[in-house]
Amino acid sequence: MNRNPEVAAALARLLAESYTLYLKTHNFHWNVTGPHFHALHTMFEEQYTELATAVDEIAERIRALGHRAPGSYAEFARLSQVKDAEGEPDAQAMLAELAADHKLCAEQSDRVLRVAQEHNDEGTASLAGGRIELHEKTVWMLTAHLG
Repeated sequence: MNRNPEVAAALARLLAESYTLYLKTHNFHWNVTGPHFHALHTMFEEQYTELATAVDEIAERIRALGHRAPGSYAEFARLSQVKDAEGEPDAQAMLAELAADHKLCAEQSDRVLRVAQEHNDEGTASLAGGRIELHEKTVWMLTAHLG
């Protein structure tokens, strides 16, 4: 079964963005400092744990469609709009960067949803809808911490 190559390609981008965001969030969890250390350390852990589950679900959906899931840093870097963190950002910069990246993931999830709907792929559409909801909520949570 090798169906919906357009859907699989959109999912591959979402996988790359989600994995890059997972790695960045884990990095920030380890390296956050400041007066809100504990709250941010805990929140980032919750976020990277959710992303770890999500990347597996996205990759398995690509495989269920009969396509190979990207799985290397090189592929993720080529496919993702989310980029690695540079330097040593402070807590506020971490929050702003993660919020922007979750917005990118919500936008890619919306593209996945639209392509899935065009191909009458309800399984992928359902996955994408859940990702949109999660990423939009996370943007709200992260921006609530910004002054």
